[in-house]
Amino acid sequence: MIEEVKLSPKDFKSDQEVRWCAGCGDHAVLNAVHKSMADLNLPKEKYVVISGIGCSSRFPYYMNTYAMHSIHGRAAAISSGVKVANPDLNVWMITGDGDCMAIGGNHFIHVVRRNIDINILLLNNQIYGLTKGQYSPTSLEGQVTKTSPYGTIEPPFHPGELVIGAQGKFFARSIDNNVKLCAQIFTEAAQFKGTSVVEVLQNCVIYNDKAHGYLTDKAHKDDRQLILEHGKPMIYGKNQDKGIIIDGFQLKTVTIGENGITKDDILVHDAYTKNPIMHLMIANMSQPEFPVALGIIRQVQTDTYEEKLEQQIKQVQSKSSIKSMKDLLYSGNTWEV
Repeated sequence: MIEEVKLSPKDFKSDQEVRWCAGCGDHAVLNAVHKSMADLNLPKEKYVVISGIGCSSRFPYYMNTYAMHSIHGRAAAISSGVKVANPDLNVWMITGDGDCMAIGGNHFIHVVRRNIDINILLLNNQIYGLTKGQYSPTSLEGQVTKTSPYGTIEPPFHPGELVIGAQGKFFARSIDNNVKLCAQIFTEAAQFKGTSVVEVLQNCVIYNDKAHGYLTDKAHKDDRQLILEHGKPMIYGKNQDKGIIIDGFQLKTVTIGENGITKDDILVHDAYTKNPIMHLMIANMSQPEFPVALGIIRQVQTDTYEEKLEQQIKQVQSKSSIKSMKDLLYSGNTWEV
């Protein structure tokens, strides 16, 4: 058992100057991570923060924990090794949409498939920020960037769709300007046994400012964001009078009180169902037809990779005739010289 300790967010702040641009969404995410780690009540030496390359990947410098700033796209591989080598550690992988879904795409889908117990924070600003404004795998089709001056012609990845397609068991989404929601989701993700992926919609003020402005607009955000809770109806809106229903095989937005629609007709969110179809539909809801779903979309508990690995090792050891190094050296074909 890991002893619980009481720490505050400031205990997780390093003595390094935070060198993100003023107004960058990463500042808010960093504060949410500090708060979440304090809420988990674990000793600091139990945390490991690992990143790849990119603006978000500067996280390790700003964490007063064990940490590693690794190489481009390889944070998932290193995080996997750390967790399997020492399952008692609470491993956080910080990555961006470029680092994770371009050069690191293969590592990403396989760590999700394996269900290794690590927490992945995927900061999605739909652009390459550190290398100065090239389009990324999540940039919108038609987006004008340094490397797509006439608009990118590529369809973007949808992180939630990719995670669920890779047999992911935990997917959530938050937005950088809601620190409270981020911290709540990060804490639940860290407590989940298995690979948890949290997509944070994050703003790059320099190269893709207001990429998520449609959602964060103060006058309309309540009508454009649906914050999910397991077991609660999918109701949203400034007046809490809008909702999601299932119409045949499709989701549909409705207004409560119109056309005979009541609260009882609104779809109730079930994050725990093993069937991924509804989770995929919710993750793919997009503006302007639908609100964008925030909160925990999918949370299905099953055995983790390291648990199955430990069980396999014990089974092999119980049946093996080799009990020591001497047994190993004298096993098989041996000769006296």
